[in-house]
Amino acid sequence: MARIVDRYGRHLTYVRISVTDRCNFRCRYCMPPSGVSWVPHEAILSYEEILGLCGVLGELGVEKVRFTGGEPLVRKGFVDFLYRLKEKHPQLQVAVTTNGSLLKKWAPRLADLNLTALNISLDTISKDKFSYITRGGNLEEVISGIDAFRSHSDATIKINAVLIKDFNDGEGEISALIAFARSRRAIPRFIEFMPLDDDVWSRDRFISADNMIEVLRAMGYTHFSDEEGQNSGPATYLQNPLTGQRVGIIAAVSHHFCDRCNRLRVTAMGEMRSCLFADSGVNLKEPLSSGDLEEVCKRIMECVAAKPQSWMGLKSSSRHMSQIGG
Repeated sequence: MARIVDRYGRHLTYVRISVTDRCNFRCRYCMPPSGVSWVPHEAILSYEEILGLCGVLGELGVEKVRFTGGEPLVRKGFVDFLYRLKEKHPQLQVAVTTNGSLLKKWAPRLADLNLTALNISLDTISKDKFSYITRGGNLEEVISGIDAFRSHSDATIKINAVLIKDFNDGEGEISALIAFARSRRAIPRFIEFMPLDDDVWSRDRFISADNMIEVLRAMGYTHFSDEEGQNSGPATYLQNPLTGQRVGIIAAVSHHFCDRCNRLRVTAMGEMRSCLFADSGVNLKEPLSSGDLEEVCKRIMECVAAKPQSWMGLKSSSRHMSQIGG
């Protein structure tokens, strides 16, 4: 049983760690048109500090860590770091979230790591729409990266798409993404557009999970399950009874899952946040850099104690998604 339990009785067994705020895409819902100022390299957690943090987390009962960005594969030495992590803390489940653009190069080595899961952020398989939403990204690079990883690994691949009204919410668009995922033995998941940044989010572009489910039911999908496992995330799943294809829906806004939230987040700068929507957290970099793991543990528990019952009512973060950690 996890030792990290918050004041509402939630067992926190899953931590998302951003290894960089930098990204080679400029997705429209992730950062403003002007871009953001990158954090100096010396200000972000070193790999040694992340290894130390993971050791403390493991001792506290954390079972799974997911590495995000920005785009984690743009950080030099990231894959080598994962090998060190698996060697030093083999008990941890390790997952990675990536935009897939650099995946082809690293696919063989990532496959050898036996990752718990690889999540790909991919909102559309329309070349023109992909270029638009990412502000210049190359869809073919992403597809070749997914194919390369799949050719080397049978690990779980999840394709996460943020649905945006009048952009990628049509039945044809959704069907195409599902078919693409099925052809790669991947699980597609459709995510509500979250109000993390008032400069980016717009209510008139919001598509609710209920709307998504209606579309899927019209396509023949039926309810499957809400759970994949304790550390697998908050998706509700529907399944096509003819093909067996599962599709996930993540209702982060309309039917928030705060009552069963089991996660904490750490930004690239070493700030631990108890909620995605929290505007601040506790500084772990300071004690990690000095090797004071007892203080790290103390600050983690301070963060846990401050974890809200729900994100509803919290002020939107002043930082963009790329800075918080996707």
